[in-house]
Amino acid sequence: MSQNLIDLNFSAESLAAIDAALATLEAELAPLKGLDPGQRRDLTKIGDKSEAFCRQAVTAFSEHAQVLPRNFDLDAYRGDLAALDALRPRLRRVGRLQELMEHTEMALGSDLMTASLEGYAVLKVSGRSAGLDGLRQALSARFRSRRGEPAAAPPAEATAPA
Repeated sequence: MSQNLIDLNFSAESLAAIDAALATLEAELAPLKGLDPGQRRDLTKIGDKSEAFCRQAVTAFSEHAQVLPRNFDLDAYRGDLAALDALRPRLRRVGRLQELMEHTEMALGSDLMTASLEGYAVLKVSGRSAGLDGLRQALSARFRSRRGEPAAAPPAEATAPA
């Protein structure tokens, strides 16, 4: 194999520990809210300037709670800010893990596809005399168009035997 971006092996114990950790995360994060596209579109968003405004407002409202309407839940308001502050660093950590997992998935897929193309190229050349035509034809289906016509050949560097 000319490409090996990653060599990754998970033990059964490691996978069990990862699955247990994910189950714990799912259980602990069960109160998270999912929003449909329409809800996300219609929400009032918070950016850096808006967040600074909200932080100033929580201080002002806390110091002057008597001017707020009776139905304004100051404790819930403060709780939302505290929850946002607690969620964000964990969101960054999970986001980083997701990014690493996606990159690893891409590297593994690339390693697999590159090795498959290399092996297929060798099979096309040497498989004819080894009685492997059926296998070669089955693999060639990857390069057929939807109408059954041969599709573009794999890149030359991937088909050249090493």
